[in-house]
Amino acid sequence: MPRNLDDYNRLGDFSATSRAAAKRSRPGTSSPLTGARKARLPELLKPELATLVEKIPDGPWSYEIKFDGYRIMARIDHGEVKLITRNGHDWTHKLPGQAAALAALGLESAWLDGEMVVMDEQGVPDFQALQNAFEEDRSDGILYYLFDLPYLNGVDLREVSVEERRAALATVLKANKDPLLRFSESFGQEPRALLDSACQMRMEGLIGKRLGSPYLSRRSSDWIKLKCQQRQEFIIVGFTEPKGSRHAFGALLLGLHDRDGGELRYAGKVGTGFNEATLRSLHEQLKPLQVKKPPVVNPPVGSQARDVHWLKPRLLAEVAFAEMTRDGSVRHAVFHGLRKDKPARAITEERASTVKTSTEKKTGTAKPAATQKKTAPAPSQIGLEDGKVRITHPDRVIDPASGTTKLQLAQYYASVAEWILPELKDRPVALVRAPDGIAGELFFQKNAEHLAIPGITMLDKQLTGQPMMLIDNAEALVGAVQMSTVELHTWNATSDKLDKPDRFVLDLDPDPALPWKRMVEATQLTLSVLDELGLKAFLKTSGGKGIHVVVPLTRKLGWDEVKDFSHAIVNHMAKLLPERFSAVSGPKNRVGRIFIDYLRNGLGATTICAYAVRTREGLPVSMPIWREEVAELKGANQWNLHNVHERLAEVGDGPWAQMPGTRQAITAEMRRRVGMKK
Repeated sequence: MPRNLDDYNRLGDFSATSRAAAKRSRPGTSSPLTGARKARLPELLKPELATLVEKIPDGPWSYEIKFDGYRIMARIDHGEVKLITRNGHDWTHKLPGQAAALAALGLESAWLDGEMVVMDEQGVPDFQALQNAFEEDRSDGILYYLFDLPYLNGVDLREVSVEERRAALATVLKANKDPLLRFSESFGQEPRALLDSACQMRMEGLIGKRLGSPYLSRRSSDWIKLKCQQRQEFIIVGFTEPKGSRHAFGALLLGLHDRDGGELRYAGKVGTGFNEATLRSLHEQLKPLQVKKPPVVNPPVGSQARDVHWLKPRLLAEVAFAEMTRDGSVRHAVFHGLRKDKPARAITEERASTVKTSTEKKTGTAKPAATQKKTAPAPSQIGLEDGKVRITHPDRVIDPASGTTKLQLAQYYASVAEWILPELKDRPVALVRAPDGIAGELFFQKNAEHLAIPGITMLDKQLTGQPMMLIDNAEALVGAVQMSTVELHTWNATSDKLDKPDRFVLDLDPDPALPWKRMVEATQLTLSVLDELGLKAFLKTSGGKGIHVVVPLTRKLGWDEVKDFSHAIVNHMAKLLPERFSAVSGPKNRVGRIFIDYLRNGLGATTICAYAVRTREGLPVSMPIWREEVAELKGANQWNLHNVHERLAEVGDGPWAQMPGTRQAITAEMRRRVGMKK
């Protein structure tokens, strides 16, 4: 069993495939790499990002260690080295030794991709130590693990297969004598065993790369992340007051007994993984255990200690988490339930963990990557659970600004099907189609009479006078993209009760000249009004300029009554703050102000669906958000087709998890308070 990263790397060696690729890539040979082309050195080159997955996929893949560090791209131009962060910042001055080592490779021109890492005493990447090294200007201990070579000596290698690019990189690094530069080995062993070893070594996990795949400057399903997730029992030592629309409590404070001294120590918080029923029942168990003094020897201080209710250390919570920090606090924790089969005094940190990522059913021992056939899936086929949808004209560019193709758009919708399909379920949908890309003519389509979309459900036209459509499955979702759909807009009602809306939406639509700060303030004011009325609200970015405030309702009132109530709220706010809000649509009426659009609440009106892409430059996505994070947002187009998976991996469905269980209705008192006569 390997004990650290160096031990792990010694397990890796060149397979027959890699050795052959290295031979072809060696300078002076006459066999060019397939897909290589002469090109000028790009000024900028964004990294390829991996998609988080829960299952180990079938097919030909290679696997490397997932490093816990900073992603850095290296640009070399005739001896001049630049080290560029993932966000495009030049960090060359922070990493002089690493830049000098790269210059010593003697390359004419190149782009290299890798991760800056600091090892702990056990030879395991330590992110906090890396941060400290940068803060204290001690870069001499930072190692640069290189894993890709998208450009070399006047040749663009991005269309070359990943295994051949990596073999070329290994050849380049053979002449390296500087210990600061390392090659990130790939391993031919069975990935389940590799992941188990990585997790026991307290690594982050594995990165998988599909053999035969090109280098794409975006998040791609050709690169995947298999993360280690730790899980154990913690003692519940306190809870915080709820914020926003949450009831009962906000987060649980956790504790663990020190292995050596036996003292109960604070171990962080867990604020996700609860549903409404769990919040209520757990809160009832917590209240009798309240005490005035913290039971831990190292209680949090400052803002972290605000609104904390301390508890007798009696209850145990089973919690999954990404990692334990150096000071003993959990990161990215998720509550899984109470444990009653162990005494609290026996709970300490578990030093060894086993892999918690789910895997597909094992049908046999996987062959090492060296012996697997290098075949990539047909690029115009989108694989689904029950089959595939063929995408015609897959290379057609949808968004010239980002270069995103029709195939990439289809891949995006397939990858977020588990998130967007619950938002589409049973709701009539309208499509915005862009046959010539988002720069061409757009078509808003409410029915699919002339569209051959597989798996789509048609509703009769009795209610609206025209046929409606439902997209309730992944086949129809991707099939809509095949028919040039970019945006999906949904009703505020479901097909079983189309005459009774189950929500209303307030669309905060600003004067484009207003600073984003005004949108943040407007959102907070709108939430305050709804809070005063006693209505829970949920938020999402529009993917454009504004914020959508979504208010779920029990299905009692008709369309006109709900629309009139939402209109009254808007009128009420416009009267209270006429310098900030307008209740009248049109550009002239929102100069210097924000129009709160209530018109989306009428029969047949629609709003962009959560997780749907917008027909705007960069292809932004409408994304659910916590109300507490509004002030931290940079804009309503912060998430797009290429970075949304990071967001989903971080928060999941948390921001809207309570929406399906919210039960509330418009009352006579609410109508009175917003100025309605009845």
